[in-house]
Amino acid sequence: MQMPEAVWTYLEEHRESHLLDLIEFLKIPSISALTEYHRQVREAGQWLAERAVQAGFSSVKMLETGGHPVVSAAYGEDPNKPTVLIYGHFDVQPVDPLESWLHPPFEPFVEGQILYARGSSDDKGQLFMQLIAAEAWIKTVKDLPVNLRMLCEGEEEIGSTHLAEFIRQRPELVNADFAVISDTPMFDREMPAICYGLRGLAALDITITGPFQDLHSGVYGGTVANPAHVLAHLIDSLHDDQGRVSVPHFYDGVDEPTDQERQALSSLPFDHDAFLSDLQLDALFGEATFSPLERTWIRPTIEVNGMWSGFIGEGRKTIIPHRAQAKITCRLVPHQDPSAVLNAVRAHLGAHCPPGVRLTVDLGEASPATLTPLDHPAVAAAARAIHQVFGQDPKYIRMGGSIPVVVTLQELFAMPTLLLGFALPTENFHAPNEHFHLVNFYRGAKTLAAFWAEVGQTNRPAPGSSLHGQ
Repeated sequence: MQMPEAVWTYLEEHRESHLLDLIEFLKIPSISALTEYHRQVREAGQWLAERAVQAGFSSVKMLETGGHPVVSAAYGEDPNKPTVLIYGHFDVQPVDPLESWLHPPFEPFVEGQILYARGSSDDKGQLFMQLIAAEAWIKTVKDLPVNLRMLCEGEEEIGSTHLAEFIRQRPELVNADFAVISDTPMFDREMPAICYGLRGLAALDITITGPFQDLHSGVYGGTVANPAHVLAHLIDSLHDDQGRVSVPHFYDGVDEPTDQERQALSSLPFDHDAFLSDLQLDALFGEATFSPLERTWIRPTIEVNGMWSGFIGEGRKTIIPHRAQAKITCRLVPHQDPSAVLNAVRAHLGAHCPPGVRLTVDLGEASPATLTPLDHPAVAAAARAIHQVFGQDPKYIRMGGSIPVVVTLQELFAMPTLLLGFALPTENFHAPNEHFHLVNFYRGAKTLAAFWAEVGQTNRPAPGSSLHGQ
């Protein structure tokens, strides 16, 4: 069906009020990883539930999991319409280092049509786009071309720890023909994109324990293995000088990119110098035989997310530390087995750990990569909606990140998932000074509203049809 003019008008006329609502949402410090903010995660879920009621959704509930809550809502029960699941998350990343923020992370600040706040682009801002796109239809047309289900969680930033089990227990809340997630970026400014691939994730923690306590480095130095040195040695052993992972069997199952895929990626307008400038670097690192886009989209990695040991305060404390620790994550590509990767890394660390210390490896969350064939009707509908709003066809990209629920929906229900986001890769999600360009916030809401019209006029997908590759 044609996009009603009233829907466009509603979104235009409510720009200011929608921005004020988003700012209110962003003020809630819903950091799921930190115990002291657990109450605020619940507060953010309650805010979202109340705002969904205001938008016109029914059956709005905040439901308990084994950890942070989820928010569920619905609109429409017409068996002749496609049913679409909206997924998003209302938890956010920690803000460290706080001193690097130009504005306090939970005091949203608009400067030059850029909204600065933790969660502005990942994912409260993009989730709120979904909500107001539906609201525009409900408040003006009093109907939607599709039935909507909404499921939003407070644990995405800690690996969606309890979501899969919750969905297994309440499958009726996600019963849909396909899902739409706005938690991915465009390719670049003025270059909207449909993301067709996500890397998987495998996490582990390393602890190196040495003497029974910190020791005087003058008395014991040279006779006792230093856990910090051992940790540095183990981390260094994970890669060769060119950035290739040195862990035996790490690349088992990894497909070499086809000539066609490499040509498609090389055709994207990647500006190497601008990329370096944005990062304030003078050189890149990694596998020399792969381009930067290939390294971040279609190659697996091991990265140290944090490491700590000993005395790091002001001045000097001349010790050999008792313990050293690190957090590590692997980004995985299709056909890698996450459990096998974790076991391979653990075996490698054990083989390289010298005597005189104790190594403990705690394995964490693990999920496989996903791919999206581009011939599903929802992808074509999204491309048409993007063209209506942006006046151009979308780029088709992959993303180096991971979204655990995509795997859950695929494995449990063979449910297609469309990744349709409007942030920019340079908007500092997971880093200080996270922000969202408001022009893309507004255009994203319009695109999503147009998308419902496009989906409503397509044939309903056959049961069990899937966007995802094997």
